[in-house]
Amino acid sequence: MKISKLLNKNYLSIFIILFILLNSFVAAEDEPVDIWNLEKKLEENKSEIILQDNDISVNSTIQIQTNQSNEFEIVKGNKLNSNNINLAGLYDPAENGLTIDMWFNSDGNEIVSIFKRINKIKLSNDAKEILDIALLTNSYFPKKNISEDKFLNYKTDYLIQNGNLELIKLYLLKNQNNSNNSKLLRYYVEEYLSNSDLENACSIFNEINLLNDDYLTKFKIYCLINENRTEEAQLQFDLMKELDFNDEFFEKKYNFIMGYTSDDEKQISDKNILDFHLSHRTNPQFQYIPSKNTSKIIWRYLSSSNLLENIDEIDLEDIEKLSLIEQATHEGNYSEKELLDLYKRFQFTINQLLSVKDTYKLLPTVQGRALLYQRLLLTKDPEQILDLSSKLKDSFVSENIENAFKKELSKMLGKINVEAIPSNYSTFYTKNLINQNPKKSKIKINNKIIYQSKLLNYFKESYNIKKVEKDTNDLIKSIKKNKKYFVSTKDLMLLESLQSDGVKISKKYLKLFQFNQSDIPTDLQLLINNNEIGLVLLRFVEILGEDEFINLGSDTIYFMVDALNRLNIDSIRNNILLKVLPLKV
Repeated sequence: MKISKLLNKNYLSIFIILFILLNSFVAAEDEPVDIWNLEKKLEENKSEIILQDNDISVNSTIQIQTNQSNEFEIVKGNKLNSNNINLAGLYDPAENGLTIDMWFNSDGNEIVSIFKRINKIKLSNDAKEILDIALLTNSYFPKKNISEDKFLNYKTDYLIQNGNLELIKLYLLKNQNNSNNSKLLRYYVEEYLSNSDLENACSIFNEINLLNDDYLTKFKIYCLINENRTEEAQLQFDLMKELDFNDEFFEKKYNFIMGYTSDDEKQISDKNILDFHLSHRTNPQFQYIPSKNTSKIIWRYLSSSNLLENIDEIDLEDIEKLSLIEQATHEGNYSEKELLDLYKRFQFTINQLLSVKDTYKLLPTVQGRALLYQRLLLTKDPEQILDLSSKLKDSFVSENIENAFKKELSKMLGKINVEAIPSNYSTFYTKNLINQNPKKSKIKINNKIIYQSKLLNYFKESYNIKKVEKDTNDLIKSIKKNKKYFVSTKDLMLLESLQSDGVKISKKYLKLFQFNQSDIPTDLQLLINNNEIGLVLLRFVEILGEDEFINLGSDTIYFMVDALNRLNIDSIRNNILLKVLPLKV
């Protein structure tokens, strides 16, 4: 009877909860939701509340679940009711003058199509900057012809290609509920481990909810062991085994590291970087000879862990091995200096060195490059240095290993007096000279030209509109006195941007300018009309491609600025204007 009463009491409690929830949800549908405070509120309400008798308080989205003692718990949820508001990104839309619905109206087929084109381009820094804003701004997902997972994958792929580990960590921490985070998290921990930085690889597991991924769980278990949290590691391992986990290699390494077995574990696996690291850690006599099939990440681990063959011990007769060393240098696993030291070990005759321009072509490519380099070391003549180094560089480029001779080439070129460089080598010199300490240019104000005038200061920081309005009209009045003054496209984009922000130009000066002359491409205009801000930014990325803004024609910049004015995206527009308009010294 006592049990029956208890059950009846529990059922009654459940009914009351469901009734309250139903009424709460109905009421909530008529109330606006502050989505920007949502995340904060949810974080504040993560604690679990045990349901006791009729002491019920429901203030947010909740779910009911049973615990092991058959008591009922109310768990504050982290998702909204049925129609979840899903956001993924890092930046508040307002930071760059964007809106939360910047992707909402876009067709997924168009998004996929433009990404296919963008992915074929080696993007400039300016293009990457726009893409960063487009993909990492918090916004609603597009709803037409594209799944949330596929759209999220574009964000993930971008972050991986960009390779900024700090940015990736921030994204992972702020977007822990994303279904495809396992790919990004795996990249993050593997990158740190490949550079022999186990501490940073492991630390993120203390800050992020682990997804249902066997590989990452194995990684976390190993991290727990490494941090001497063996009881937690054992618990995680046991849970995996309960879920039918089966990985003989990992289990052997796990048992050895935990001290359950004493036999030396000498089995080596390069299936992934975790297995490879475990192979290394559990074998004091570890040795591994990489091949052309060895993955880049394993090469990096070998390099960072000082496990690569000593350059002085490499057999010069082993051409395949030498080619492998060149490829490894290109990928940053051997230093350029080490490769060039290897070239020094080759023995050449005096005749070969004297007739280098003809002889190097007759030798195997590795030996040919060694001959060119040795001859380079024997000359101080600027023209000969330029000639030989350009031939050596071309040889690297022809085999797609140009990064193997980049920094050292720049050092050589940097020792040449600029005045001694013949005109036919000026392009080669400029292209391959890396400026180690680039100086920041300063803006020089020139009030005789509108687009170089003090009006530029408005786009650097906010000014009172009335003040800017007075300065604008005063400047036009001054310039009007010069009858020969030619109004340029750059002048128009500056003045139209001021007008877009509310600056009024006196009617008596308006006849001096032919405003609204930008020729926005039809496809871009349609996107603007439909408020498809995300796709507009992607089109900007495509238009830029490998170019920086400063290298685009004035007409192209003009219609891009015009498009941003029409969409009221001031922050990005200001950034573009300050890159292309000022005179810099």
